Amino acid sequence: MSVGLAVAGLSSALGAQRAPADTPPPTSVPAATTSAPAATSAAPTTAAPSTSGAPTTTVAAAPRLLDPEPVPGDARADVAVLPIGRIRIPAIGLDHEIYEGIWLTVIDVGPGHWPGTPLPGRYGNAVFGGHRVTHSHPFLDLDRLAVGDRIEFSVNDGTTAIYAVTEQLIVDPSALWIVDQAPGHTVTLFACHPKGSARQRIVIRAELLSEPVAS
Repeated sequence: MSVGLAVAGLSSALGAQRAPADTPPPTSVPAATTSAPAATSAAPTTAAPSTSGAPTTTVAAAPRLLDPEPVPGDARADVAVLPIGRIRIPAIGLDHEIYEGIWLTVIDVGPGHWPGTPLPGRYGNAVFGGHRVTHSHPFLDLDRLAVGDRIEFSVNDGTTAIYAVTEQLIVDPSALWIVDQAPGHTVTLFACHPKGSARQRIVIRAELLSEPVAS
């Protein structure tokens, strides 16, 4: 079943010390002496250390999260098919070019990147849709992915980003929240589910393993 139905379906829907006791008065008067009383010296004083202003730490503001574009009104719009890199998922033998956009015009060629979400390796939630049983069916075996499996991207700008799968979800077609943005570095893959049906969506979530590498 076409992922176009997947895309179209989506649109419908953090103690103080005690003072010492007084010395008891003497019980007898001491004998007078002719020697002069010993001179007393002033108790030494210790100067309080000078204090300088406490050091301040500047916390960099988090990057701004992007705003995903809405579902295309015309899934078959005549748009340019622009490659933006490659996706590799060793666990299911996937090695495929990726493209910009989620029109069927694009997804019929390969996995499409949802406009308005970050590219792989960048801050936020990068989202990709793809076919399971038609055309080059790149997402055929998403259901075989397990927690910890790697999803690798190389982007045409030279960025390489590797993610680890964190969860697999089955959601309704109206679950547009899968493209929502949140702090962090994540990627979301989605396609129709079960195979050959558009009744539901299979969703794979993954988190960036390390800082992306730019060549």
